[in-house]
Amino acid sequence: MAATIHLRLQPPPTHRRRISWPRRLPVQCAEAHQAMFSRIAPVYDNLNDVLSLGQHRIWKRMSVSWSGAKEGSNVLDLCCGSGDLAFLLSEKVGPNGKVIGLDFSKEQLSVASSRQHSRPKACYYNIEWVEGNALELPFPDSYFDAVTMGYGLRNVINFHKAMEEMYRVLKPSSKVSILDFNKSTDTFSASIQEWMIDNVVVPAANSYGLAEEYKYLKSSIQEFLTGKELEKLALEVGFENSKHFEIGGGLMGNLVATR
Repeated sequence: MAATIHLRLQPPPTHRRRISWPRRLPVQCAEAHQAMFSRIAPVYDNLNDVLSLGQHRIWKRMSVSWSGAKEGSNVLDLCCGSGDLAFLLSEKVGPNGKVIGLDFSKEQLSVASSRQHSRPKACYYNIEWVEGNALELPFPDSYFDAVTMGYGLRNVINFHKAMEEMYRVLKPSSKVSILDFNKSTDTFSASIQEWMIDNVVVPAANSYGLAEEYKYLKSSIQEFLTGKELEKLALEVGFENSKHFEIGGGLMGNLVATR
C-alpha cells in the first residue's frame, strides 16, 4: 500500500545547455506558498467545487487526456495537492501503471493519502505520494511517460527551472500537460476574471475564513505568463512543440508540450 515518502532532495544534474529566459517571479516566497497551501488543505476540495461550480473536474479530465497517459504508463503529477489529477491518471494507467504525486505540502499530501485509502478502486494503490520540490525533482532523467501539473506552475518561484525539470524527467516523445488560470491578453476577459476573483472567489473563501489566502490569486495571475509566453518557454527549454489551449471560457488554460 502506498505511503507518503520524505526524500532528501539533491540538486538536478548539470544541463547540457543554459537557456537565457527573462524570469518572472511571483512576489511570495516558497515558504509563504507552502504555509498558505497547508492552511487551505482541509477545505481545498470543497472550495474548488464551490468556486468552479464543479467545472474544475471537467478541466482536469481534459488535462489528463492531453497528457497522453495510457495503460501501463509511468506518470508524474506535480504540485498534486489533494490528488485530483493523480486519481484520474491512476484510472488511465491502470494497475500495471505507476503514478507519483509530488507536492511540497505535507498537509495536502495527507489529505490525498486519506482520499486514496477511503476509495475502493484497486488501481488507486498504484499511486505513491512524495513530498518534494518541483524545482529539484528527485527522479532520474527520461523517467516518466507523461507529466501533469494542475494549478502549480503559477505558484513556483521560477517558471523556467520548473519547465526545465519537467523536460529532464520526461522520456523522449512524451508530453507534459499543465492546467492553470489563463492570463488573457484580452482586456475584457482579464477584467471579467478579476471581477470574479474580487466578487465571487474571495467572498466564498471568506466564509471558510480564508479570504486573505485567496486574495493572492489576482496578483499571481498578473505575474504569470500568457499562453504565447508559455509556448515560447516550453520551446526554449527544449520541447519539440507546444500548444496552449484556452478553456473554461478563457478563464483557464492548458499548455501541452511534447519532448
